[in-house]
Amino acid sequence: MFTGIIHGIAQVISIDKKKKLYTYTMHFPSILLNKLQLGASVSHNGCCLTVKKIDQCYVIFDVMQITIAHTNLGLLNIGDYINIERSVKYGDEIGGHIVSGHIMNTAEVSKIIKLDNNYIIWFKITDISLIKYIFYKGFICIDGISLTIVNIIKNEFCVSIIPETLSLTTIGYKKVGELVNIEIDLCTQITVDTTERLINNFLFIYK
Repeated sequence: MFTGIIHGIAQVISIDKKKKLYTYTMHFPSILLNKLQLGASVSHNGCCLTVKKIDQCYVIFDVMQITIAHTNLGLLNIGDYINIERSVKYGDEIGGHIVSGHIMNTAEVSKIIKLDNNYIIWFKITDISLIKYIFYKGFICIDGISLTIVNIIKNEFCVSIIPETLSLTTIGYKKVGELVNIEIDLCTQITVDTTERLINNFLFIYK
């Protein structure tokens, strides 16, 4: 479990591509290595991966084919940087919102508006069926970052990025056309799906 508050940025050092399995070696800054153990869960651009090996400042993770196909991790190249969050511990402050690390799909950066003190970034949902879970002022996790939805138009939505987030994450380096990982707020998804199911049952009974 995560909170969408990024702890640091790690660099891709090597990628070993096998059939249906990629193995990534990441360079972790010291702040991310504190008490890190084999088998620990770590969020990479919002995607939960398991620590396979630790060699000083290098941490190795396996990525399965389904993750490669449905996230932007499969698009990473050597030298790229990604957002990292260590899993939440009992008693930790939850500064963002509850995040599972299970990416639902990707979204494409469709517009970037650079203002004096922040960015407004528009995203186009890859899977249009997910737009029903996106609400004004609702939570969303983008590349592991807990953000608030500012506006929605058809199959696009936008978020406002404050200077602190721009300085501590990779979101400020995104370009139009790039893909980001999306995790919909679970509580929102459950509420929408339950309401739809109740309405459909009601209509079926009273047909």
